[in-house]
Parts: sequence; structure tokens; C-alpha cells
Amino acid sequence: MMHTHLAINSDLPLWAAILACALTLTSLGVLFVVELRRRDRGGLLIMLTGVAAVVTLLLAVLRPVRVVARESVVGAKVLVLADVSRSMALPSEGTSRAAVRDKVIADIARHAKDARLLVLGFGDGLPVPFDPAKSGVPLAAAARSDLTTALHAIATSPEERPSAIVVVSDGRLDDPPEDTSKESLAALARDLPVHAIATTTSTPADASVRRVSTAGAAVAHVPFPLTVEIGCAGGLSCDELTVTARELREDGPPALLATGLTHLKDGRGKVDLAVTLERAGACILEIAVAPPPGDTIPDNDRRLVTFNVARERVRVLHVAGRPTNDVRALREWLKSDASVDVVAFFILRTQSDDPNARQDDLALIPFPVDELFTEHLPSFDAVVLQDFDAQPYGLERHLPNLASYVRAGGGLIMVGGQNSFVAGGYADTPLADVLPITLDGSLGATAADVANVVPVWTDDGRAAPLLAPLRDVVGEELPPMPGANILGDAHPGALVLWAHPTRTTRSGSPMPILAIGDQGDGRSIALGIDGLWQLEFSELGARTSGRGYGALWDGLLGWLMRDPRFESGQIELVSPCVAGIPTKLRVRFPRSSAQKSFDAPLSLEIRRLDKREAPEEIPLKAPAEGASSLEINVPALASGGYTARLRLGQGPVTRRDFACETGGDEWADSRPDPDRLSAIASATGGTFRHAGDDLALPFPKAAIISAERHVTPLAPPWIWTLAAACALGVHWFVRRRSGLS
Repeated sequence: MMHTHLAINSDLPLWAAILACALTLTSLGVLFVVELRRRDRGGLLIMLTGVAAVVTLLLAVLRPVRVVARESVVGAKVLVLADVSRSMALPSEGTSRAAVRDKVIADIARHAKDARLLVLGFGDGLPVPFDPAKSGVPLAAAARSDLTTALHAIATSPEERPSAIVVVSDGRLDDPPEDTSKESLAALARDLPVHAIATTTSTPADASVRRVSTAGAAVAHVPFPLTVEIGCAGGLSCDELTVTARELREDGPPALLATGLTHLKDGRGKVDLAVTLERAGACILEIAVAPPPGDTIPDNDRRLVTFNVARERVRVLHVAGRPTNDVRALREWLKSDASVDVVAFFILRTQSDDPNARQDDLALIPFPVDELFTEHLPSFDAVVLQDFDAQPYGLERHLPNLASYVRAGGGLIMVGGQNSFVAGGYADTPLADVLPITLDGSLGATAADVANVVPVWTDDGRAAPLLAPLRDVVGEELPPMPGANILGDAHPGALVLWAHPTRTTRSGSPMPILAIGDQGDGRSIALGIDGLWQLEFSELGARTSGRGYGALWDGLLGWLMRDPRFESGQIELVSPCVAGIPTKLRVRFPRSSAQKSFDAPLSLEIRRLDKREAPEEIPLKAPAEGASSLEINVPALASGGYTARLRLGQGPVTRRDFACETGGDEWADSRPDPDRLSAIASATGGTFRHAGDDLALPFPKAAIISAERHVTPLAPPWIWTLAAACALGVHWFVRRRSGLS
């Protein structure tokens, strides 16, 4: 747009123009105060000629020009940082804090029409462009409100430096923390004024679990302390509150682990709980408080905390019927591994044997079958039954309990021998239901084949990560082994890794020798031979220094314990799961699985832990051949604990437990904190306002930029000089006629 205005000649310094104006004002003062009082007559004429003389003299000095320019007004750059953390979804006087935030941004834009506003959202990490009109679901937001990182990114950006920053938030910031000094706050924006606007000052009536912390790592079977901090605000009456800790489990209702009573003072309380988790891996704990009447935010009455429970040592119960070469080899390997805590029993006499001696004189104590398989069974991570006959030793009555132990997350390995599988009396028992293969009770004496056998690798065995360590040592070569138990077909979902070279099952399939399978929340392995010791003591064992035996058992026991190295896939959350918002899972495939053809179907199901609901099937596309990972989009889930089960082909599943929370840490403390915003504004030289205040903030004025400029003198310099000389001459003549010297 073209603009026209008057200006002084550009060759005149500014100080000279100011001096000329000052002298002009002085001359006019002398004219009105001195000369008009001293004249004898003609006062009006003296005044008019004097003013004309002074003005024309000033114009002769300034020599005004006409400026015609194409100008544009460039407003000051102002950054608006909008809090996009989950706390902005909390209620605020009939609406949400996010809705108030968006209205505040619109009001700022209306009051600052000349400013160049750039709205960015800050949360967890660097600030990103934010459009209030397209902000979407408030909970699809950051899990933290990190203002420090956002301000640092702006201050160090190579882009144009803003003139001011406006922060719109509820003040419940993760960074800077509450106890930050004024000097540290002033250094945040590096000499930029930060104006802060609080979206709300009202505190909702709310009791919540504000924080759950623990000292050290969670170890299976070992009690560890939980410190739970409780908050109560908004006028609720909270003198005493009950806090509970429960484990969400797939095989039944949540298990109560601990309970405590906290006494609150000034709206804050703390309670210490001791909990013990029996299962290693990811476990979901629900820490909940019983809120008083009037609580307006029930979603933060509980926290869902995921603990990755480690094993200090793998506790293995090894029960063998007799001390064979294979039994001795396994026992020695278990005892040599520092990560394994083994309790071993070699049964040399039954309960019906009469030793003809007093109990005090016996060196061989009776097998403590009742104690082991009732009160002590949950303390073991895995049970190994090797060449063990159930009936003579009283184990038969505990088989239902042992089967329940497996389905609840325990591990079971049944190793072959003359008194194992069908010969050991396990056919048609509850324990047979949790083995990966079927047992035919009609076999009787033909339950074993005593001829030497060299197991054959199946396609699944070649691709199984748990056998990869063995294949790295021996390739596909296996030594002859003395005999095999007669086993039936594999159950649906089980994998046969080794098969008999000649024998078949009733269905015509090769007879399994080594099979694995999932059983509820646990796992089981059927190993239908008792000659694995040949991996150490044979020609093959001599060539491989016996390393094959340990490699095999390391894989078997590791798979049973869900060691990620031996899983067919590993499931991880790409980002924390937020209730009501779609999430994403990533599946990583180990080397052996990634090289396997994905002609076999992939399937993923999501099951709720704390409610008996049908699992949700997630359709999957097979990854590219050789791919090492696959990302899976999961639809929005409700708040709760979940387990994701991935199945590659028809084999066992890989599982990952995870939790979805509505607000998480951002909802743990629902109180706004306008005082922290006020402190930031004060330390940086900005202003602090509430959402309902006048939002006309003191931004810098806009700059005027001329794209095209034409300067034309109003008159030549000699005309201004001549006019000044004539005006001064006339004034001198009038003064003389009026009696002034």
C-alpha cells in the first residue's frame, strides 16, 4: 500500500533539527513575552510578522520534503507456548483446562492483531506447531509438561528470535520444578520476557494416588517395598484413607498383595507396603485408594504400575526317580550354573519300603512330596520331572495342583526314561493336559522304544530361537541316544522340534521327541529321551568339548523362563498406552525367526487382565522377508491392564503385559499451580494474567518496512531562504514602526 507523508531533509542531522525547533520555540517565547509588552503600538502586526519570520526561518533550515512510499507493517514475532500435556484434560469450572487454553489463545490473537503470533505446543520434548482449532482429543497429548526444554529450544534456535513468549498452562509443570530459584527461572528464556497466563485457579475436590516409588528392583519371590504417596485437595475430608496393592492376573481375579492405612496431614499422606511377586517378567500392579465421598476425579484413584520383575536366581525343583547318567548330567549342569538355584531329589525308596530300621537311623529321608507340591510349589520357577514314577511316591494326588501351577505361570519339563510319561503313570491325569503332547494310556509295557535313536530336526526346530545355541555348536548333527518314550501327537499350538526318524503317531505324523507348548500362563516341555548326556560323552561331545549339552539346556530353561533371547518375537510399546487413544506395538524378531519364511500366519490378540472379556484380534500383515521388526496399530483401549499375545504360525505365543491409564502422572496431582507461572513471569520480566483477565499483553510495537520510496522537496532551498529573509525584513520594519529598536 502507498503512503504519503512529510519529513525533513535527509541531509540534516537529527540533532540539528531538534536544535532548530528548540531555538524556534525560544524565539516565539521572546516574541510573546518580551516584545509584545515593550511595543508602543501595532501589537497584532508585530505578532503576525514575528511568527511568520520565525516559522519561515525554521522551514529554511528543515527544508521539508514529501515522501511517497510503499510500506508494510511487520508485527513483532511472539511465540505462544500452549501446554499440551494430559493435565489439560482435567475439568475446570464446567469445562476442561484445554478448552480454556484454546479460548485464551484466541483472545490473545484478537488483542494482538499487529503481532506475528506463532503457536507451539509444549509437552515432552521439543515444542511442535499447535492449532487450537484442530487440537483434537485432549488426552492424545504428552505424558509430561516440560517447559524448560521448550524455552531452551527457542532460545538456541537459529530462526528469528522472538520479541516475547507467552505461556498458557495450568502451572502443573514437570520442569522447571517447584523449588527452582529466581535466578534459574530468569535464565530459562535468556533475556526474553515470558508472559504467563493461568488457565484455572480452582482446585477440584479430589483424592488421588500421587506417586508410587520403590527402592531397588523387583525380584521374584523376594519382598520389596512400595512407597505410596496420597493427596487430598479441594475441600475433601481426608483424615484416613485405605491403600491397596493388587496384581492383575490373567488366570483369575486380581490378587491382593498388601493393604495399608495412611493418615493425611495438610492434604498429604504416605504409606509403605511390602509386596512379593512370584512370577518374573512384566507384572501389572494396581495401587488404589478408597476415596471419600465427593471425589470428582475417580480416574486417579488408582495407578497401574508395570514392574519388570527379575530373577535373582532361577529356582528349579529337580525330581528324579533314579541316578542314571542322564540324571547325573542334568543335576551337575544345574548345580554348575550360578544363575540357577536347584533343589534336587533322587528317589531311592518308596513310601511303602520297609528298611527295618528306626527313623532316626535312616540316612535316606522320605520324599517330602506333600510339602514340596503344596506350600513350597509356588516358590519354584520350574519343575523338572526326570524318569520319575508318580504313583509309588505319592505325587499322583498332587498332579491337579501341579497342573494348576503350570497354568498360573510355572514351568514344567518332563524328561524321558523307563519311569516317565506313560510308564510313569501320567496318562489320563491332569498333568497330561498341560504337556505339549498326548499320552496314550493303553500302551502299557510298550511305552518305550529301547533301540538307539538319532532325533531328526523339524523345520520348526531349525527356526526355533531356543535351539539356536545348540545349532551354533553342533550344526544339525546329533549323537545316537539310548531309546525313546512313546509319545502321541502334539497338542494344537505346540511345536515339535525333534522327531523320531522312523516311528509315527496314530495320525501318521512323525513321533515327537522334543516338543514345547504354552499352557495357560505357563509353559511346558516334553523331552522323550534320557540320553542327552551323549552330547557331552560321545564322539560328537569330544569334538565340541561337551558344549552342546549346556547350550541345549540353556535354551530349554531360558525359553521356559521367557528369556527374550529364546522367544519367537519380542513385543514392546512404541509409546506409553493412553486409555481411549490408539497405541502402537512393535514386534522384534530374532535372527532365526527373521530368516524364516512368513508363509505361516501371524496373529495378535489383546486380552484384558482385570476383566473376563473375549480377546480382541488384531489383523496383521506378514513382514517382508528377512525383516527384523513389525509395527502394529492397536485400537483405543479402556483403562486397565492388558496382555498382548503374538503367535507366529502355530507355535507358542510371545506375550507382553502392559497397562493403559487415563491420565497417568499428569493426573496424579490435579491441583493447578498459578504461583509457579507467576514466578516465571516475574523472573523473566513478563506479566502474569488469569484466563479471565484483560489479555492485551504489552507486546513490542510493529515495525514499518518500505519496499519503494520517492522523496520530493516541497520547494527549492533558495525559495525557503528568500521567504525567510523577506519575513525577517518585514518583521524588522514593523518593529521599528512600533517603537522597538
